[in-house]
Amino acid sequence: METQKVTIPTGEAGVSGLLLRPAQAKALFLFAHGAGIGMTHSGMESNARGLADRGIATLRYQFPYMERGGGRPDPPRIAHATVRAAAATAEKLAGDLPLFAGGRSYGGRMTSQAQALVPIAGVGGLIFLGFPLHPAGAPATERADHLGNVKVPMLFISGDRDALAEISLLREIVRRLDDRARLLVIRDGDHGLKVPARSGRTSADAQAEALDCVAGWIEEQVR
Repeated sequence: METQKVTIPTGEAGVSGLLLRPAQAKALFLFAHGAGIGMTHSGMESNARGLADRGIATLRYQFPYMERGGGRPDPPRIAHATVRAAAATAEKLAGDLPLFAGGRSYGGRMTSQAQALVPIAGVGGLIFLGFPLHPAGAPATERADHLGNVKVPMLFISGDRDALAEISLLREIVRRLDDRARLLVIRDGDHGLKVPARSGRTSADAQAEALDCVAGWIEEQVR
């Protein structure tokens, strides 16, 4: 299965994207990277391959700051515009597939902010792999205030050792979102959903649990 390189027009030079579409794909996940990693990071690649094995296509893409080589993440208005440009590209490349959006950490939060401001055309649900609820060591919930304005279904996948999302706080947020949201807690998982050896299983096991949940949840939404 080959990954297709694409360019996502953003009004300037554009940003890079990677489309991975398996045969008989059921849906496409618009998959944004975290603040400190780009779309080619081994974790992003592994997640995309794992989803492809489960019948879910992915379109990964760079935010402009990462396209320039990294550094300080883009401000929200630029990130939001990039998410929307990537969604428009997804429609052109795979408009026959149901579209879901989100991603890891920063990428997922920028996607949800954009969706909360003005719904992204065609997006049927949001998926968060490690929602960054607060800075490490400073538990708070203000970063989730906008989620009340998101009207599509949401899936949160978070480790119970995630330093950026106190699990009791995240559980309460998901409870308040009622039937719009679902939470999968990865036992012993950190912000990247990795688990320590003492847990009795591997990080690959944890990733499989997360991706099984993503694929199953998407199938529920598109039935």
